[in-house]
Amino acid sequence: MSGLLTALLEDVRAEYVARMQASGCSEPYLTAERLCHEVLFIEADRLAEIIEQDPTLLAARAGDLIMNRQESENPSVGVIICCNILAAALEGLLAVAVEREWLDIDEEGNVLVDEEELNQDSQYSIDVDYSTSEVATRNIALGGASKLSGIFSAAESAFLDALQENSRTKDAYQQALDISSDYSVFAPEEIAPLVAENPLLLGLRPEDLIDEDLFEGDPPAGLIISAHLTQMMLQQMLELGVENGVLVLDSSGHIIVPDEPKEPPTLH
Repeated sequence: MSGLLTALLEDVRAEYVARMQASGCSEPYLTAERLCHEVLFIEADRLAEIIEQDPTLLAARAGDLIMNRQESENPSVGVIICCNILAAALEGLLAVAVEREWLDIDEEGNVLVDEEELNQDSQYSIDVDYSTSEVATRNIALGGASKLSGIFSAAESAFLDALQENSRTKDAYQQALDISSDYSVFAPEEIAPLVAENPLLLGLRPEDLIDEDLFEGDPPAGLIISAHLTQMMLQQMLELGVENGVLVLDSSGHIIVPDEPKEPPTLH
């Protein structure tokens, strides 16, 4: 666990104890749940720092953790990661409640919560906007090559080299598919630096880019980023194909691709 996240969770624990003592130790479960939802939807720039320290967070999946109907249908990467942090934090706070005898456990070690607390309709708003980032704005203003632009440039060069060897339309399209797969970034430790450089990646959503059969329709947060970057890379190379005369546009301005391409870009 990253140092930043550890410190944040320690602060949440201290605040939980303070709130419980101030309320006469009432509603231990709801107090924990409300506090976690207030504090643990972390704004984009801070969350990007946490992910840079702990890339394994990119393996998080939404599951049934998102208690917000609007976000649960097509959640952003940031929301998915924060919901997993929140679930772990809530478990920790309930352990504190048991330790301080605010809650009991049964013979199997399960935490016993009053039905009145569990039966309350817990719909929490998510007010963090993952489409804004001071870090991303600053880095764009500074200019210069970014880590992501370096990956795209390398893929572009590989595609242009491939076109020189074979400029047939069908082969050009398949080459674009192959190269976008070869240069895609999938490992959490490779994605984390890109997120740190551009926290706006935390605002990406599945958007039907990932086959429903993969991961049972519940893709890891990092794979959602990978799918978008792969799609962007493919589109960039197809546009290069048009510029180099090996692919053409239809009357609507869309790139005409060969029938029945072998495979879409591979998501490992």
